[in-house]
Amino acid sequence: MTTVIVCAGGPKQDLPSLKTYASSTDAIFIGADRGSIYLLNQGIVPEEIVGDFDSLSEEVWIRVSNCVRKIDRVQAEKNDTDTDLALEKALNYKPTEIIVTGVTGGRLDHFESALRTIYRVQSRNLHIRMKIVNEKNEIQFLFPGKHPILKDDRYQYLSFFAYEQNVKDVTLRGVKYETTNEIIELGTSRFTSNELNSIEGYISFSSGICLMIRSSD
Repeated sequence: MTTVIVCAGGPKQDLPSLKTYASSTDAIFIGADRGSIYLLNQGIVPEEIVGDFDSLSEEVWIRVSNCVRKIDRVQAEKNDTDTDLALEKALNYKPTEIIVTGVTGGRLDHFESALRTIYRVQSRNLHIRMKIVNEKNEIQFLFPGKHPILKDDRYQYLSFFAYEQNVKDVTLRGVKYETTNEIIELGTSRFTSNELNSIEGYISFSSGICLMIRSSD
């Protein structure tokens, strides 16, 4: 099992600790622009980095370029975001899981861009589990089928939203508010702030795209 962690350059106060991933021999880190220095500051040397790096001072750039072996420095004016480019590189490692961090907080347009990129990449690579993670949240796109939800003390709350189309035949088990063959409609907030009440629950649905958010206070 190979996990690729992509760290982008969003506000560093929203970053989770990445030391748990760093302790795994199957973890590969990729820095997107300023995310490269965030990784180094957590004691992690990324496998490779990509970006225009205009946000780094000369002193910081020297530190980064002296530490990282594979650097792809691109022009500031480009069609793809640094996160887009980093995700393309992540796919080259044929991962079973991709974790993206450093894309929440700060500018909302950057977050929306990252969310749409994750959706696009995930929809074309259903065999890869993809998540956006920050200090208090975990965001994941789910596609039709049955998806186990394991208890995680970091995330008390569990919310589900329809993305682009209604989610049909929604069955939830092992949670405080269970449902059977319900519909999550676009625009509804009805499926917000559920909670697991067992070690493992699940959601299943027959059609649509579900955005699952796990959160803590």
